[in-house]
Amino acid sequence: MALLGCFFEYIKIRVLCYTFTTMKKISQYIPHFLLVVYLLVFTWGAIEPYSRAVWKVENGPIFAIALILTVLYIRGTRFSNLSYVLMSFLLIWHTIGGHYTFELVPFDWFTDFFGFERNMYDRIGHFSVGFYAFPIIEYLLRTRKMSRPLAYAFGLFSIAFVAMGYELVEWIYAVTSDPTAGAAFLGSQGDIWDAQKDMLMDTLGAVVMIPLHMFTRKDEGQ
Repeated sequence: MALLGCFFEYIKIRVLCYTFTTMKKISQYIPHFLLVVYLLVFTWGAIEPYSRAVWKVENGPIFAIALILTVLYIRGTRFSNLSYVLMSFLLIWHTIGGHYTFELVPFDWFTDFFGFERNMYDRIGHFSVGFYAFPIIEYLLRTRKMSRPLAYAFGLFSIAFVAMGYELVEWIYAVTSDPTAGAAFLGSQGDIWDAQKDMLMDTLGAVVMIPLHMFTRKDEGQ
């Protein structure tokens, strides 16, 4: 019986080692998988979008982000899998919004469930902009560019700055382009405080990333 018990213990250890090794190998390909998913969504979104003009202006910055992340990965600047998952959310979410325009994305179930009076798809997209504070903080601490408090502050303020800059880009495009395309790109849906609320959602997303990093990357930068 003792010999049989040792045998089963050996099998259990071997299975656990195999599972751990397999999961580690799979985890190495998560960034590749996310890139493939993004490219598939991008291809789908490029086929007969609601407005080709809006699709171009919405997808331009997003495609640029995906390209920059790919180049950084190839050149050896890599982030954690959690960072790539967080960053991919915006890429995919925004690409879908660019296909329909954010106001017209079929998101009624969410609107009805919470009792909103407008399509909130864009608000979630803006919240996910804040997710990029996580890889910013991760990079700064891993490379020891800053102390932890300064890295958290820099990640937060970086997102706030980008949020403000993007609203200016939207405003410039809206007043200089075709009125219909400009209104679709703005996506304010009649809300005069839309820009301010968008910036708030961007910043709140970054705020949430700070405790997330605290709990998942306690030893980073030490």
